[in-house]
Amino acid sequence: MIFKVYYQVNIAEVPIRENTQILYVEGKSVRDVRHNLKQKPFNVEYVEVVEGAYLDYEKQNEDYKVLELG
Repeated sequence: MIFKVYYQVNIAEVPIRENTQILYVEGKSVRDVRHNLKQKPFNVEYVEVVEGAYLDYEKQNEDYKVLELG
């Protein structure tokens, strides 16, 4: 499954909507994705499943790249 992860680059700062970044990750579940991202130096805000027409739409984005985690 593909997941869209909303995150803040600096884990030490309070999340600000304007600073939110997006990352696409392949994983088994939301819990799996959060567990694998725990080692990264950023603050994960929200993780959502991307599938069907929503996934097709996201693939049109020039920044669309899927990160595969262990």
